[in-house]
Amino acid sequence: MFLYSLGSRSLQLSTILGATNCVLFLYVISLVYELIIVICCVIFGDARLEPMIFSKAIKKLYFPCNMLQFFSVTLAECSINHDPIELYGYIAVRDDRDGMRNYVLNYSRDDPIITQKGSSIQMTGPKRNIELVSPVLIEFDMRIKNGGQEEEDLQLIDGAISCHDRRSWKPVKHRIKGNCGAVDMSFACVDQAVEATIEVVISEVHSSFSLSLRSFVYVLEDYEEIQLFHGSIDQSCGLRRFVLAVSHGDMMILKFRFGNSNVERRRSFKAELYGCSSRQIKHELANISVKLAKLAAWCC
Repeated sequence: MFLYSLGSRSLQLSTILGATNCVLFLYVISLVYELIIVICCVIFGDARLEPMIFSKAIKKLYFPCNMLQFFSVTLAECSINHDPIELYGYIAVRDDRDGMRNYVLNYSRDDPIITQKGSSIQMTGPKRNIELVSPVLIEFDMRIKNGGQEEEDLQLIDGAISCHDRRSWKPVKHRIKGNCGAVDMSFACVDQAVEATIEVVISEVHSSFSLSLRSFVYVLEDYEEIQLFHGSIDQSCGLRRFVLAVSHGDMMILKFRFGNSNVERRRSFKAELYGCSSRQIKHELANISVKLAKLAAWCC
């Protein structure tokens, strides 16, 4: 995998096989292409395309493609010696689809996430799939809330890295170090994937309970876990949409855990080119409706 860091980061080459003139030439070309993308991207805002672009798909417009999937984001190190820690900021990816920021994680200063060292940071995105058919740019700007005024806050990480390798690989943990700590990002390239959009609606809540929702995606002969939601439920509600990359034809597993017990409910979905599937879960604490919409990449 090629990683090229921008901003406060230096050039990193994770792997270069056969450093011949041809490889170096192709690499330079890819860097030039990426820099052009970066220059164009800064004049745009956030990603406008939503998941499930069309309610009715036309076969010839769609096909699976390699996609980038984030599996976890963790606060690995922090110069603050006390817990809990209030974090805000974003991690976003720009791909060749529209060149705009597609947020994997985005918290405002007024509504930071409360965490501690060594704990995972709940992701809030992405808004749609991340296509890895050309180099993508991963941007990040995360800060530690350290007082009443923004000027008192500490910069955790700030910069960007690019991912060039479009071959499938298992989740790899990348440690991004900053002035006041470090963040671990785990992501992988999912081969021949479709965009899977998960909608979860909770109804008939009989009493307050904690809910954990995890997804398991098949990547290179093994299932890898993604924590989608962990929180309290005290009334009927719908969770945010979750967008995942799943290899075409593979099964994706959702696991629901109720409360602090070991009671789990599992539902499986097959990743197809397009279409919708629904599952129901009836539990003494609440009823859960799960809808999965599948859509392959847009070729136009």
